[in-house]
Amino acid sequence: MEAQAIDEAADLLAKARLGRIPFAGLPDGRRPVDEAEAYRIQDALHAKLGAAGRGPLVGHKIGCTTPVMQRFLGIDSPCAGGVLASGMQRRDGSFRHADFLRVGVECEIAIALGRDLPPEQAPYDRHKVGDAVAACMAAIEVVDDRYEDYRALDPLTLVADDFFHAGCVLGEPVPDWRGLDLPALVGRMTINGAEVGSGRGGDVLGHPFTALAWLANLCAAHGRPLRAGAVVLLGSVVETRWLAPGDRVGIAVEGLGQASARFA
Repeated sequence: MEAQAIDEAADLLAKARLGRIPFAGLPDGRRPVDEAEAYRIQDALHAKLGAAGRGPLVGHKIGCTTPVMQRFLGIDSPCAGGVLASGMQRRDGSFRHADFLRVGVECEIAIALGRDLPPEQAPYDRHKVGDAVAACMAAIEVVDDRYEDYRALDPLTLVADDFFHAGCVLGEPVPDWRGLDLPALVGRMTINGAEVGSGRGGDVLGHPFTALAWLANLCAAHGRPLRAGAVVLLGSVVETRWLAPGDRVGIAVEGLGQASARFA
């Protein structure tokens, strides 16, 4: 795909997202045909959203890393998206329900990187990336079904549009996570005080850091490092829950604390 076609595809996605217009799909010639094109469009989309006031890229999300989410979306491999500064909140988030087309929430473990993971040190495994993790935390991912019918779209188009990502709420960072058995940690999500789902850290590809290693290797394959200071959401242990106006969401992960969000 030529650079102009990449830019035009990103422009279509940006206009739909900024205008809260249900997206039907990219036209022929603007639809990514492989992973490399999907992530090139994603990069161009981030630049356009940043220019529109959504802020710089401050992290990444990884989708479809757990069986519950792979079954839910019908996609059997991980997919990555970008986290922009405007969508990131801490501890107790507050959002306007009307700012989304169909807003949902997910229960995740997130990490903050303490040092770069450069391409030249690939391939990465969970032990190697673990050495770079400065802190772990509970996190709510906010997602938006901004499509006329997401099941009619190919996964590469969803990747180009950040794979449903719309924001997040990060819990208190836990720097002494090394004393925790991350795969055994149970995460729970409540809506308006009622539990709606739970899962374990091991649901994320067997170990949460396996997802982080996948992302580091993906970035390395495209010649880019994962930067120190970046936050990475590693995938939901609970199936996406769609929200009504006024809903309040809480998540708690054993040993990693909690986070909450309200959707006025």
